[in-house]
Formats: sequence, C-alpha cells, structure tokens
Amino acid sequence: GLVIDGKTLDHVLHESLQNTFLQLTEKCRAVVCCQATPLQKSVLVRLVRNKLKAMTLAVGDGANDVSMIQVADTGVGISGEEGMQAVMASDFAVSQFRHLRKLLLVHGHWCYTRLTNMVLYFFYKNVAYVNLLFWYQFFCGFSGTSMTHYWNLILFNLLFTSVPPIICGVLDKDVSADILMQLPQLYMTSQ
Repeated sequence: GLVIDGKTLDHVLHESLQNTFLQLTEKCRAVVCCQATPLQKSVLVRLVRNKLKAMTLAVGDGANDVSMIQVADTGVGISGEEGMQAVMASDFAVSQFRHLRKLLLVHGHWCYTRLTNMVLYFFYKNVAYVNLLFWYQFFCGFSGTSMTHYWNLILFNLLFTSVPPIICGVLDKDVSADILMQLPQLYMTSQ
C-alpha cells in the first residue's frame, strides 16, 4: 500500500509528476491519502477517473468530502457526527462505515446480476418480436403491411412483457447475502 499526506499530495498532483504518481498507484493494492484538502481529494479522484479510465467510488462523511463525492462515478455518504452534507451529495447513504461492506459486496453483486439479466431479457424480447415481423414480410411478399395493430406493439412492451423485469428486479437474488459476505471474490464474477 501507499500512504500520502496532504503536503506530499500537493507536489504529486503537479502536472509534471501526475503520470509517475499514477504508474506508482497502479502497482499498489491500496492508496490512502490523509489530511488532504477538499480540492486535493476531488482533483485526485478526477485524475484517476480521467487518466486511468477507472470507475471511481468516493466515500465521505463530512462537508469536506462533498466535492470528491460529486466528482466520482459513485458516491457514498456516511451520516455521522460531521453532519449530513456528504449524505445529501451522495448516490448512496449508509449510517456507519461498517455497512459499506454489505453495500458493495451484497447489493453491488445483486445489482450487477439484475442489470445483466435485464439487458439479456430486453434483447431477446425485442429479437423475438422483430423476428416475427421479419418472417411475416416473406409471407406478405415484402409489401410493407403491418402484421399487428400498433396498439399491440405498445401493449407488448407496456403490459405483456413488463412483469418479468419487475419481478426479477425486486426478487432476483442469485446468491444469499450470507454467502456473499463470506466469499467477497463472488463480487468479481458478476462483473
């Protein structure tokens, strides 16, 4: 790991040392920046996000973390003694830092799995409908006539095929929360 304080971070974030710093951080499992100013935090997150093309997660508990949370792809605010500013600026809020593990490992895994299944569902649902229209054109001699009334198409997407995504979005849990907490490596399989 690498630990950097706020004074050293000022030098590292200078234009000439940014690439060297990023090469060093890529070789580390963890990088901890302590006593950094709000501007340094947001610049560091923006630097990692833009130069390394990495998805960033910022976790903060006070007003000094708001700019960092807003710059990151996903922001998590922790409500605590420092007020609610970080929570108000974040995408997700947890009451204590220890809940962050469950948010990432359990709910993050389930979210990846549900989104993957929904993308596949919508893809195959639309392929099935377009396939019907395609083969119907052979039957009608490519005259351009519609096989179904336009209300059927609207109801197909609105009513007929909308129940499975709702049910899967609410109830689909491929692995139980206990197993996901015991085996953190399962988070990588969903990606």
